[in-house]
Amino acid sequence: MNDQPSLWVFIQQQSGKLLQQTLVHIGLTVSALLIAVTAGVLLGIWISRRKNMAGIVLGIAGVLQTVPSIALLGFMIPLLGIGAKPAIVALFLYALLPIIRNTYTGITGIDPAIVEAARALGMTPKQILTKVQLPLAMPVILAGIRTAAVITVGVATLAAYIAAGGLGEFIFGGIALNNTNMILAGAIPAALLALLCDAVLHLLQRLNIRKMKRAAAVMLVALLAGSLIYWLPATRSHKLLAGFTPEFMGRHDGYLGLQQVYGMQVSTVVINDMIMYKAIAGKTLDVISGSTTDGRVKAYNLVALEDDKHIFPPYYAAPLVHTKVLQQYPQLEPALNLVAGRINDSVMTALNYRVDYNGESPEKVAKDFLAAQGLYKQPQGGRNGRIVIGAKMFGDGYVLAALYKQLLEGHTGLEVVTKTGLGGTKICFDALVNRQIDLYPEYTGTGLLVLLQAPPAVTDSLIAYPEKVYAHVKAEFLQRYGLQWLKPVGFNNTYALMMRREQSEALQVHSISQLKTYINTQPRL
Repeated sequence: MNDQPSLWVFIQQQSGKLLQQTLVHIGLTVSALLIAVTAGVLLGIWISRRKNMAGIVLGIAGVLQTVPSIALLGFMIPLLGIGAKPAIVALFLYALLPIIRNTYTGITGIDPAIVEAARALGMTPKQILTKVQLPLAMPVILAGIRTAAVITVGVATLAAYIAAGGLGEFIFGGIALNNTNMILAGAIPAALLALLCDAVLHLLQRLNIRKMKRAAAVMLVALLAGSLIYWLPATRSHKLLAGFTPEFMGRHDGYLGLQQVYGMQVSTVVINDMIMYKAIAGKTLDVISGSTTDGRVKAYNLVALEDDKHIFPPYYAAPLVHTKVLQQYPQLEPALNLVAGRINDSVMTALNYRVDYNGESPEKVAKDFLAAQGLYKQPQGGRNGRIVIGAKMFGDGYVLAALYKQLLEGHTGLEVVTKTGLGGTKICFDALVNRQIDLYPEYTGTGLLVLLQAPPAVTDSLIAYPEKVYAHVKAEFLQRYGLQWLKPVGFNNTYALMMRREQSEALQVHSISQLKTYINTQPRL
């Protein structure tokens, strides 16, 4: 594999984008935290006055915090679309619990004698709250805000999944592209931001009440100013908006290639694969980085634009297996090769459609396919050993993992465990090299460009010839990593730019060159 530049060199190269995404990350965090502090403190005060409601309010806030982050972000999309709004709402909901709980605890924990003394002096309930209870409870309230701030900074990395930007773009792009420097470039600033927030709020806690009020006022003005700057209207350079996955944005057979070969410049947002298709179907996006065999292409009536300058290499799927596993279980290779060449593009699209759109389980779809091919056999009991199959987080991976599992259980007597939904290429590849999984379905184009990181001279000589790409990755993987590519399954799940069919027809855009021409002829926004 080509040597990656040092982390410091990478940060220097990406300093502009890193600064931009750090500011976006801060903007998301600050906006969500300001709303959460306002709502959380008010709710905490309210339930301290109506203690019979405390259990209900704290219970609801607790349930919201237990919802998985990415699921909560996904729930926001039908209501608020993609971008900053759903991300901020999700972050606000995550930050509520510690603020409400600590406000309630701080106020109710004050010695009742102090409150009675204030009342005896003739103070009104409002005066007791603002001049006695809140000042005495402030250290406890700030402790809750500290916790909420650290949680918000961390969860904000997931905002990149729904095109809200932030440091998560670097983290998820690095995971997908097998680039450790990219991961660290996002993770280190995120960790430093969390530590900075915690340290500043810790110092604020240690001040006396008078100084605390002044410092809090200064901080509030600064945060409001930062939030207002963040919410100034963002400009788009073109009328069309493209949504690309983190992996596609950083690949030479992705957006980098579109820029270099086609000279394309279009307004882009980085978005998670699962959400991207919903966004284009809902007309929030106009162009996406799809894959040709994805069932959602058919489900949402999308069309793949012709790659008329051939930047996308062949992506033939095949099992990638550790050599030691093949040596330990010689029956493995013949069983997996039973499906070699049996799944073409249209068949894989139909299988994915049943999972993605009809809601059928990958296991049922795989079983139906094997039965139709005369390959399905009942599991033999798993007495001959144990195999772990991994798969990435998209349709093909789930279906192929289920298919391999049933094939091996029926034809080899091996016990098979699947670990699906792994985050990306780097996670699957590292898990295979380290023997945490024994095999996973991979694509020849990904092997060539992402894992081998073949130089342009090699790529240019191979890209038009699927058999040469396969032979090259097969030989290189065996030599470098001790990994074996088995026979290809048959389908070519290549990258493609996708548009809604009706929009493609209306604009008369059927190829990437036509898309580029259309973008260049439209007035900038």
